[in-house]
Amino acid sequence: MNRRHCAAAAITLVCALTVLTAPAQAFAAPAPPAPTTSPGAPRKSLEEVRKEIDALYRTAGAATDAYNLADEQTRKQSGEIVELAKAIVEGQAKIADLKSKAGAQAREQYRTGGLPPGAQLMLSDDPQMFMDGVNRVWQGQQAAKGVLGELTRTQADLEMYTEDASTNWQKLEANRIKQAKTKKQINAQIAAAKKLESQLEKKERARLLELEQEAEYKAQTAWLGSGALKEINREASTRGKKAVAFATSQIGKPYVWGAEGPGSYDCSGLTSQAWAAAGRPIPRTSQEQWRQLPHIAIKDMRPGDLIIYHGDASHVGMYIGDGAIVHAPRPGRNVTLAGAGSMEILGVVRPDK
Repeated sequence: MNRRHCAAAAITLVCALTVLTAPAQAFAAPAPPAPTTSPGAPRKSLEEVRKEIDALYRTAGAATDAYNLADEQTRKQSGEIVELAKAIVEGQAKIADLKSKAGAQAREQYRTGGLPPGAQLMLSDDPQMFMDGVNRVWQGQQAAKGVLGELTRTQADLEMYTEDASTNWQKLEANRIKQAKTKKQINAQIAAAKKLESQLEKKERARLLELEQEAEYKAQTAWLGSGALKEINREASTRGKKAVAFATSQIGKPYVWGAEGPGSYDCSGLTSQAWAAAGRPIPRTSQEQWRQLPHIAIKDMRPGDLIIYHGDASHVGMYIGDGAIVHAPRPGRNVTLAGAGSMEILGVVRPDK
């Protein structure tokens, strides 16, 4: 049995022991009620609190994806603006040089009474000088046309660069506003979830964690019971193995929204960095990973593939084999192993297809 299989088996065993060793009355009797902010309001059960906290973190997760996408677009637009600024400076220098050349031609004509040197030679009675004059006039005309044509093209390019830069600045500002708004929303959702948890006593917080594990175990058991794992026995690709090795080496590091490592990660920060380490850059957010990467059937899944969760594609984990994933769950939790079916699966994508 390899290490990955051992790790996945350990997950199932721990979850099973959590359920089997819990007192029988934990399932027969209602869970201890959690305090509420309003003294006169009915007290909520721990299961209700768990679901409420889960919903808050889910909302924060979706907002985090929106923030990360805006951040990615902002960085891209900033880079484009820098390149456009360089192009504008180069264009301005080129226009100055072309204007100087055009001015030199005009001054030469003025010094020769309005006739270029070639035209003066054309007035000569010497046949050879006449032919030289014709050739020089033609070359001069072509050169003048070339300078004026290049000047016109460069000015048009400069106008286009300036317009593009202005458009990118507007997009950049819009994304900054979006980021600020989304950041405020994320912090509000996380603060609300933490406030609910802080109102619980120590024993209730421990029991809350057990309820989370029981819910995950129940979902994983149902997924395995459906026969989903029967045909999933494929080997990881070379890059897939590198991605899995990177992701599993981050286990124990904290979830921090918007983080891409090396000390902390959010869900898509972990998966995008893992595949970057494997030499295959992928989109930064789980929603863009779902939208842009090739979709595959669950039965064809192999280690290194990404499982996208929830209807809004707001969470992602990396499949590591034997029915397990490695993922960054939510604020207050660390990068960890979990059952691949412990959450609602939207679908699977393969970065290196």
